[in-house]
Formats: sequence, C-alpha cells, structure tokens
Amino acid sequence: MKTLVLLGSTGSIGVSTLDVVKALPGRFRVAALAAGRNVERLAAQAATLRPDLVAVADEAAARALAGRVPRETRIVHGRDGLVEAARHPEADLVVSALVGAVGIEPTYAAIDAGTPVALANKEALVAGGAFLTARAVETGATILPVDSEHNALHQCLRGEQLAEVRRLWLTASGGPFRGWSKQALAEATPAVALRHPTWVMGPKVTIDSATLMNKGLEVIEARWLFGIPGERISVVIHPGSVIHSLVELVDGSFKAQLSVTDMRHPIQYALTWPERLPGPLPPLDLIAASPLAFEAPDPERFPCLPLAYEALAAGGTAPAVLNAANEVAVGAFLAGRASFFDIPAMIRKTLSAHAGRPALTLDDILEADRAARATTAAMLSAGVKP
Repeated sequence: MKTLVLLGSTGSIGVSTLDVVKALPGRFRVAALAAGRNVERLAAQAATLRPDLVAVADEAAARALAGRVPRETRIVHGRDGLVEAARHPEADLVVSALVGAVGIEPTYAAIDAGTPVALANKEALVAGGAFLTARAVETGATILPVDSEHNALHQCLRGEQLAEVRRLWLTASGGPFRGWSKQALAEATPAVALRHPTWVMGPKVTIDSATLMNKGLEVIEARWLFGIPGERISVVIHPGSVIHSLVELVDGSFKAQLSVTDMRHPIQYALTWPERLPGPLPPLDLIAASPLAFEAPDPERFPCLPLAYEALAAGGTAPAVLNAANEVAVGAFLAGRASFFDIPAMIRKTLSAHAGRPALTLDDILEADRAARATTAAMLSAGVKP
C-alpha cells in the first residue's frame, strides 16, 4: 500500500486524485491533506479518509475546522503547516496540487526530504526549476508530472534516449478565444474567458489557458522536467484535445499520447507509476474522436506565450517574476480591474523592472516572487495603465 500526502485536496486536481484513490481500493492510504479555506469539503474528506494531519491556510480556517475532523487527526495551518504535511515521515508520494506560488515551498520540502512528488503545481518548476531539479538529483526524489501535457510526454519518453529526441510538442486546445480577432479580445470578459471548451479547471488556470500563458508556463516546466532546452520545445494548437502531447525523434518519427479528456487518467498514471493499472475511465473511441487538426499559435493575439519563452531564456529569477506578475494580473482581470490585454502588458512591464539575478536558493526564488507581486500590485493601485 502506498502512503500519500495530498496538497490541494479540495481543488479540482485534489478531488480527482481522491476519485482515483477510491477507484483503486487497497492501493493507497492518505496520511495528510492540505487545502486553503474550503473547510466544508476538507472536513468531509477527513471524515472519510481519517488522515493523520490536515493543513489549512490560516488560523481562522483551523478554528472553523476544529471539532469537524476525526479525533486522531491533527490540524495545522499556514506555511509551516503545509511544509509539515509535505514532510510527513511516512509519505511514499506527495501529490502537489496547490495552485500558484504557494506550492513552491511545500513542493521543495517534499523534494528536500527525498520523497517522490506527483507534480500538478507547475508554478514550482516555473519559479525554481533549476534549483528544485538539482535538489531532486541530490536527494533521489522522483518528480512525476500530473499535468496532462507533461504526463503525456513522460509516457512517450519511456524507453527513449534523450539523444534521440529532436523536439517536444505541447498541445493546446486554444481556449475559449481561439479564432477571436485582436479587437474582440480587447473586450473579452472574465465570464467568457472562464468557459473553457475542453477542460474543467479552477479560475486561475482557466484564464491562463485563455491567454496561452498556461502553455508558456508548461514550456518552462517541460524544460526542467525533461532536460530539453526551450528552443526545442514547441506549442501547437490542437482543438480536439485528443493528443495530449508529442515527442519528435531525430529520425522524423513522432510519438503521441492519446486518451480521453479526463484528468483522472494522468493522475492515475502518476500515482501508480511505474505500474499501469486498469482504471475507471473508458478507452478513447477513435471512431468518434475529434479530427487531428493543428494550428500555429498567434503571438500577436496571445503575447503571454512569447513572454514565457523570453523569461526562460533570461533564466535566473526571471521565470519566478513572470509567474508572480501573471498571478497578480490574472487576479485583477477576474476582479474586473484589468482588461484581457492588460495581463501581458503588466507582465512585460514587471519583467522589465526586474533586476535579473541567479536563483541559487529558495530565498532567492521567494524574494523574486514577493518583489514582482509588489511591483505589479503597485501598478494596479496607482491606476497606471501598463
């Protein structure tokens, strides 16, 4: 039986992870759960799973949870609580499914402890990819991707040598604004941006999909997961979302991973790796599947994607700045305080204001994140159009 720690248990990935656990009885024990402030859902999960530990965002959430978890379950909170959950001494696998930069520290804590990580928190490798992957080599901690695109690449690369790989191809659905003109995008609203055509995700990730920043972040993540430089990682629009990613080999062959569009598939792969087990999902119906059509992304309409490539090329703390500025800008867009094109504009201005430096320590990464958030937030507070 494999002992799990689930960080981000009340979000969409967390809920799907527990669906996989339920579908494979006797395979897993959940020793710790961590969430933000969704006390109702967390209490229900704890009542069913009876973990040793639950972690919540702050003291107020901890008070609200008190008395609603099994007697043997201890409640912790804040940054220290997340780190304690990630370092659970019995963990065989930490599922890092927190959204945003809040996942950086606990993901590092698990890697530092030498515990394998099933990574759905792409921001950890975006902000600190070189640092975290180097530490993983030192401690022997395996990083298994949960994001459908990287999970697909992981599957395609099984049995291949990196010297045989010419290029990695990340597929993108194109989001809700595929085919929109630049003029129409300038008037895009959060309500429309949240209507993703393929996946059901949280609001932040859904907006990132609409701007194509999600693909930019995935390019940076792929660079560190697979050791392939950014100039050999491409993005292609594939509206049907049948192929989740492809590997191009040096002889011109392509390997693609196809499956139903359901996050339980990559989650189960990561949880059971290196085994493959039967699961609850139906196989892909090839006859009924969408056509395998592809398009090139348009950098003029979706400038967040080239911004991500620029940050990756700059290196050091630039990707951490990119990610932090994006989180603040997306929050402002969702709150009606910024337009669709204000998002890339604010990111570019924050990157320009950032004095690049190496990301040698966790503190370097967290300080770059903090400073970038302050820069972008000040931009918004001053009412300055970036």
